[in-house]
Amino acid sequence: MANEKFDILNPGKSPTRRGKAAAPAAAAEAEPSLGVMIRQERTRQGMTLDDLARLSGVSKGMLSQIEQSKTNPTVTVLLRIASGLRVEPTRLLPSQSAAPRVWRTIRANDERHLFPAARGCTIRTLSPLDLEKQIELYELELEPKAALISEPHFQGTEEILTVGHGRLEVRSGENRVELKKGDSVHYAADVPHRITNLGPGRASGVLLVWYRA
Repeated sequence: MANEKFDILNPGKSPTRRGKAAAPAAAAEAEPSLGVMIRQERTRQGMTLDDLARLSGVSKGMLSQIEQSKTNPTVTVLLRIASGLRVEPTRLLPSQSAAPRVWRTIRANDERHLFPAARGCTIRTLSPLDLEKQIELYELELEPKAALISEPHFQGTEEILTVGHGRLEVRSGENRVELKKGDSVHYAADVPHRITNLGPGRASGVLLVWYRA
């Protein structure tokens, strides 16, 4: 992750009226601090301070001080925290505009998101690559009789497959199901699993990989 300089700004003061200082903005309207943003993201992912300390290399004590807004992290420390949380650093910064906190576009012709997964099988990532090991969304295309065979993922991982075209077979452990256009299946992906094209033509689908652990 490249080192970048981030400007961490304090919320502006309310405008004055008739020569008198305006009352402070309501707490509900105030921008959350950097520490609050970090704590919210850590909590959202179900991480403890110990977990984040281990993943980021920033001490638990320092993280606690930052989350309580008792100290501000340097850019280097912020980058390490963001890496531990597996998010872009800008996601942890208080918003200074009405722009959405998350806004990223993946174009259909972006070859960086297109990968040959196996013989006769191509996958295209529909989710940002930095979300890997949190949640992943793929578009699958399988030639006739082609299969996407996967070893067990991390414990607790689950997948949801929706068929867009053709006929697919999904196996997860001892379970097996055949799917047609519009059908979906939710299954464990922490056991051996595979997706096979059963039809005479090309089949496609959308696959969600959810790392719950």
